[in-house]
Amino acid sequence: MRGMYLEEFEAGAVISHTLRRTVTEMDNMLFSNMTLNPQPLHIDYEFCKTTEFGQPLVNSLFTLGLMIGISVNDTTVGTTIANLGMTDVTFPNPLFHGDTVRVETKIVSVRESRSKPDRGIVELEHQAFNQHDKLVARCVRQAMMRKRPQS
Repeated sequence: MRGMYLEEFEAGAVISHTLRRTVTEMDNMLFSNMTLNPQPLHIDYEFCKTTEFGQPLVNSLFTLGLMIGISVNDTTVGTTIANLGMTDVTFPNPLFHGDTVRVETKIVSVRESRSKPDRGIVELEHQAFNQHDKLVARCVRQAMMRKRPQS
């Protein structure tokens, strides 16, 4: 399986990724602990009982990584040179243990590199939804992509 070369991206196209993932308590605990994030909103059930959510929230940086990770197989696996940045990152609704995440990617723009003829820059808007179709994460990502190799 490979990702898309620069020439295969078309501005305005939307990709509905077939890969989905149900988030577990273990995902949340491992990620929070590996990143040394002691935020009780993610790891302390008793504390969370006193919040408006009444239960732990999935760490938003895990949610961001999962959203982009789900998109990789259909878009950039093996064809990306580097991520250049992520902007407009939002988490409009919470993600909880047991929620299943699905992702859509819109191709915002595509342009060739001004300095290197073998590559270009693609701007992608990723959106993650839970099983109730509520938007749980969104970001715009800029990626440097390879052009199709010359034969």
